[in-house]
Amino acid sequence: MIVIASTRPGRGGWPVAQWFIERATDYGSFEIEVVDLVEFRLPMLDEPNHPRLRQYTNPHTHKWSAKVDAADAFVFVTPEYNHGYPASLKNAIDYLHHEWRYKPVGFVSYGGVAAGTRSVEQLQQVVTAVKLYPLIEQVNIPFYQQFIDDGVVRANDVMETAAGALLDQLVRMEALLRPLREQAAQA
Repeated sequence: MIVIASTRPGRGGWPVAQWFIERATDYGSFEIEVVDLVEFRLPMLDEPNHPRLRQYTNPHTHKWSAKVDAADAFVFVTPEYNHGYPASLKNAIDYLHHEWRYKPVGFVSYGGVAAGTRSVEQLQQVVTAVKLYPLIEQVNIPFYQQFIDDGVVRANDVMETAAGALLDQLVRMEALLRPLREQAAQA
C-alpha cells in the first residue's frame, strides 16, 4: 500500500506519489493499493477505545482497519513540515495497532534542503511502536519542485536508483516478516 500523507491543498505529494507508483508498478512484484489521505478523510482520532482492543465504533475506522490489515507492506510518501511529519499521517497510524504488525514500511520523502529526512527520522520512531519495520533504504527528494515539470516528476538517476533499492528491500523484508504475520494472526 502506498500512502500519500500530505492533505494540504497544492501539495507536492501528488506528483511525487504518481512517480513512485509508476516505479512500483513497473517493478512488477506488487499488487499496489494507493491510499490518498485527502480522499480517505479520516477525522482526527475519534475512537473511544484504545486501538489495541480492536473495538472500533466508527465505519471509517472499520474501513481503514480492513485496508491496512489487507496490506503486506507500505510506502509512505511524506513531506517534511517544520522539521516533522504531517499530522494526517500520524493520525492514520494512531487509529490502528494490530493491523500494522510485522510489516515493512519504506519512505519516499520530499522537502527542501533536508529532503524530508527529518520527517522520516521521526516517523521511524513512531512506526516501530506499532511493530512496523522501517527500511533503511529510502527515496529522499531535496528541493522537490525542481523535479516537477508540468505536474510530472522528472526523476534523476539518484532518485531512480534509490527507488529501486527501496523496492528491492521491500520485497525481501515482506517475505522475511510474513511468517511473523501469519503466526500473529493465529494467536
